[in-house]
Amino acid sequence: MRIAVYGASGRVGTHLVEAIVGNPGLDLAAALVSPGSARLGAPVAGGAMEYRSAEAAINCHCDVIIDFSTPAASLALQDMLGDKPLPTVIGTTGFDEAQREALGAAAARRPLLASANFAIGFEPFAAAVSCFAGLQPGAEPHVEEVYHARKKREASGTSRRLVGAIAEAQGPEAGPAHLRVMRRGDTVGVNSVRFDMGSSEVTVSFKVHRLAAYAEGALAAARWLLTAAPGNGLFSFADTLVPVAARG
Repeated sequence: MRIAVYGASGRVGTHLVEAIVGNPGLDLAAALVSPGSARLGAPVAGGAMEYRSAEAAINCHCDVIIDFSTPAASLALQDMLGDKPLPTVIGTTGFDEAQREALGAAAARRPLLASANFAIGFEPFAAAVSCFAGLQPGAEPHVEEVYHARKKREASGTSRRLVGAIAEAQGPEAGPAHLRVMRRGDTVGVNSVRFDMGSSEVTVSFKVHRLAAYAEGALAAARWLLTAAPGNGLFSFADTLVPVAARG
């Protein structure tokens, strides 16, 4: 599988490059960075390949692109690809409504898989939270996130995903979940949900130990896009999961 990494100098992008270079079953087709990146023109992992400008993305020969950039850069990539049916995994977060609509339009031309959290295990965690919320619609939900001190102060896409799943499961009669956002040191990611039922409570947490977890999940998503995606469309990481009982 030949992979181009878009946003290769970012926090997750660097781990993606390392994971691809270190895996003999994978081939790094391009390490793409912004035109102003300090890594532009530098060798990738001490090899012959250099970090290239993102404008060159349309010329890289690859099976799939994994994008961990910014919303504007992510949409610019889709514009550069034009009508090329090149599958793309999108780990970029922070899209506004208009940008999400633009992604939907791009998905008519190629398979896109976009999710707020690619850490292995997060989607089953979110599904369990949603299931409990649906079984206990009167429980008062509290969602808390802790990420590194350099992350933006607004709620992450992961927390918004959990809040939305709870709201959908509990129905319109329930009040919104209480959300607490914290930034602490070099914390990779901790997401907790507490359901307060007055005389009892349930608390569940999902903790990411290493940034490499996001890279591992993105690579799994890329494999799914190439081998199992039903065609063009906008998919999520949850679409890659098949319950054991449903496996043929």
